Amino acid sequence: MTAAATLPRPLDVASIRGDFPILSRKVHGRDLVYLDSANTSQKPTAVLDAMDRYYRQSNANIHRATHLLSEEATRAYEGARETARRFVNARSTREIVFVRGTTEAINLVASGFTWKHVKEGDEILVSGLEHHSNIVPWQILCERTGAALRVIPIDDAGDLILEEAERLISPRTRLVAVSHVSNALGTINPVREIIRLAHAQGVPVLVDGAQAAPHLAIDVQDLDADFYAFSGHKMCGPTGIGVLYGKEAWLEKLPPYQGGGDMIASVTFEKTTYNALPYRFEAGTANIAGGVGLAAAMDYLLGVGLDRIAAHEHELLVYGTERLQAISGVRLVGTARQKAGVLSFLLGDVHPHDIGTVLDQEGIAIRTGQHCAQPVMDRYGIGATARASFALYNTREDIDALVRGLAKVQELFS
Repeated sequence: MTAAATLPRPLDVASIRGDFPILSRKVHGRDLVYLDSANTSQKPTAVLDAMDRYYRQSNANIHRATHLLSEEATRAYEGARETARRFVNARSTREIVFVRGTTEAINLVASGFTWKHVKEGDEILVSGLEHHSNIVPWQILCERTGAALRVIPIDDAGDLILEEAERLISPRTRLVAVSHVSNALGTINPVREIIRLAHAQGVPVLVDGAQAAPHLAIDVQDLDADFYAFSGHKMCGPTGIGVLYGKEAWLEKLPPYQGGGDMIASVTFEKTTYNALPYRFEAGTANIAGGVGLAAAMDYLLGVGLDRIAAHEHELLVYGTERLQAISGVRLVGTARQKAGVLSFLLGDVHPHDIGTVLDQEGIAIRTGQHCAQPVMDRYGIGATARASFALYNTREDIDALVRGLAKVQELFS
């Protein structure tokens, strides 16, 4: 077999774009160019239809009734759990906990470690690339327990300094929490190696996969991650739903995160017996429609092929990098060896918010600001960047529109 024969089959992007109704709308009288998928992705018709069908035909609560609608809703929701298990290749649906998103997943684990596994003098290790959602919960844990937060530094390109990670993992380390892909810079972190280094000292690892799940094939067994978290809205699914994968042995060690309905086996005024995994972490009425929509999104991505999506987005990243570097005054922030489809940049002395405002008038949606990653901005001594981020539905023409829009910015601020 030749090398060319092993390459993923190219995407039919025109057909894919037809699956996303919002991409046909006008913004300020111009065709929408959506380059903000790292913030939130757009939703295909398959997801919208699945959620509409649930509400129109099977709307009922789950696990709590014997009538047909409840049975249909329960099957759909638990079917979504099986889809999530398959999406990350977990061993069992007992390892799949539905949450509101990556932020809640991390808070759930941090809460459990606060009560059970961390004491004064212990350490939690994160990286210098983390989103606030993978910093603040650990700071709260440290405030409550007397533990210390340690940080793996990054170099000027935006790569983690792996030698420092190895040095910082010590007998005091109780958990390593690291992003798979940086939302601010697009860096793809060497999570497999970090997990290997941590496990060599008996330290569990939580991976924030919010920016990886839409773009890379995830195999939690192959990674050997102890926890892996991701959000539906980043991966063509609805908001308010996400997944915490946890190794069954670890989930069994953690106390319930919240109390209420569905997380119990029995309740008396003297004692409550908690439900089995994963339900003990899912108190209250679930986001059933969200689970149904998330399953449809995962099926959609799997149907397209994560390897094909990754190859397409990498091609866009290469093209976009070349086009932006050719613009006088552009400074790319984050040039890691391995990157996902994210371009963070500055344009001369123009404030990123002004860049975003001008581009919006041209119908181009990007994100500007700190990207919920202020320590990353501090590392580079800047207050904010403009960020264009790609998804499976983006094209070279979208990048060309961005370049034309930046020329308009330069014209206005010259």
